[in-house]
Amino acid sequence: MAGSFAREGLRGSEGRPGGPLIVTEDVELLDDLLRLCAAAGAEPEVHHGPPERRGGWEQAPLVLVGDDAATRCLGVARRRGVMLVGRDQDAPDVWRRAVEIGAEYVPRLPDAEGWLVDQIANAAEGVGRPALTVGVMGGRGGSGASTLACALAVSAARSGRRTMLIDGDPLGGGIDVLLGGERAEGMRWPDFAHSKGRVGGGALEDSLPAVHGLRVLSWGRDDEVVIPPQAMRAVLAAARRLGGVVVVDLPRRVDEGVAEALAQLDLGLLVVPGELRAVAAAQRVASMAGMVLEDLRVVARGPYAAGLDERWVARTLRLPLVGDLPWEAGLMAAQDDGAPPGSAVRGPLARFCGAFWEQACATGGGSLAAGLPGGGVS
Repeated sequence: MAGSFAREGLRGSEGRPGGPLIVTEDVELLDDLLRLCAAAGAEPEVHHGPPERRGGWEQAPLVLVGDDAATRCLGVARRRGVMLVGRDQDAPDVWRRAVEIGAEYVPRLPDAEGWLVDQIANAAEGVGRPALTVGVMGGRGGSGASTLACALAVSAARSGRRTMLIDGDPLGGGIDVLLGGERAEGMRWPDFAHSKGRVGGGALEDSLPAVHGLRVLSWGRDDEVVIPPQAMRAVLAAARRLGGVVVVDLPRRVDEGVAEALAQLDLGLLVVPGELRAVAAAQRVASMAGMVLEDLRVVARGPYAAGLDERWVARTLRLPLVGDLPWEAGLMAAQDDGAPPGSAVRGPLARFCGAFWEQACATGGGSLAAGLPGGGVS
């Protein structure tokens, strides 16, 4: 696979840090901060002043210092993640006290409650580099987009990356079926349909079925459930905060929920068979997706009509080429036996996906959004 997918290495599944350190003697403020910690799913450590035990101040993922305790924190070690919290919007010396203890933020309650819950939850989850998030769409029906999405997820998980596969197509039959995990225990999209606020990344991961070393969010077997944009936003944001890899299988239409998913992608892959009608259909899909997604690329798929090849498909669509999706003999029979796409380690599909991740997740700085030269897979 030619081209460059430069991005810093993915964050592994390290243990999550503990909750924040709260320093205050103000009972009412402490009640508010404990309530916000509960909303964020974090268990704080509470002290009236800087902890006496070694590292208690420095090692906490987040430090919330009440206005009343600022003077007791003078002389503490400077560190990131210190906040001076209070209620008085017009306290004359608040900024001076914040500078004295090295506070980065001065949130005032109740106005900053929502923001503070997010910061506490981020710290409790140990948020680092967000997941590399790749979406897969079909240029036309039956193009093999779900097969590629499944194979990419299986390949990423096999390489040791923390992986989540999200089914964004309610009419696709359920991507858990492709994985052979339709009977696996765990939550499905209907359980998240009414999510509006923040979804905890760890809670999301723990609640989903675990299949072939990855977590999968698919659809139930009941009537279709409409996923509103706010639910899609909350779930995808939680998945991204975990780090690693997120693969999203997307439908060809772009409604509000799909637009929300597209907005959170680092890269989109458009699977296009080598047929004139398929390319014509893919042009419409690319036009709609391109209104939201900045980086959309082509994965062409043979067999090709006379005079066509993968580079012709990419040139016609005016999109960068990732490569030619290889044909793999016996893929359908393997699925019938419970082996998902990409599970044959030495198969052409697994090799294609492995080459993709090797470039997309390569270390060495840079950003996936910086623009990737087109390439090809032979």
